[in-house]
Amino acid sequence: MAKDYLKDLSEIRSIMEKSSRFISLSGLTGVLAGIYALIGAFVANKLIYNSDDVIYHELLSQRQVSENLTWLILDLVVVFLLAVGTGVYFTTKKAKKHGVKTWDESAKRVIINLMIPLVIGGIFVMILYSRGLISLMAPSTLIFYGLALVNTSKYTFRDIRYLGLIQAGLGLIACTTPGYGLIIWALGFGVMHIVYGAVMYFKYER
Repeated sequence: MAKDYLKDLSEIRSIMEKSSRFISLSGLTGVLAGIYALIGAFVANKLIYNSDDVIYHELLSQRQVSENLTWLILDLVVVFLLAVGTGVYFTTKKAKKHGVKTWDESAKRVIINLMIPLVIGGIFVMILYSRGLISLMAPSTLIFYGLALVNTSKYTFRDIRYLGLIQAGLGLIACTTPGYGLIIWALGFGVMHIVYGAVMYFKYER
């Protein structure tokens, strides 16, 4: 009787873990998200360094919202939406292929634990934006995104925890190196996602 009970618990846990892993950041999603981020960083670089209105090293005390700065925010939003859309597409496709539900209790836990730091981080970034503390926006996105990944890692692949710690660490470094925030942002969201995606693909999906 006890053995059957333990066996049932083990099977339930296995199913939950399998389901949560399908909504984790897959290899292809990570690579494409990294590519989107690098393209977004390239566009942001053009706006920042090739504009008379937005000069990065002057953004430390800038309080006026310029048209170019608004385009920077739009650039970030587009990159985010593309990454999320790609993740949803590949997750749904993979789940259907393996006959696994994409939305259950396990999936809810992953999403909730991911979104709490992201929402708080988004609000914090908007506060920085309204205060004119523009140079801290890019580092803050890295920090809160990293914390979101660490917070979610206990419900999905443990590998994502290391990506989260790296992202948060890069964000802290970017806070102490004004003028290099965009480069470090591209390293975190771009290069590290591509590296993580490649590792995940060859480790779990190949």
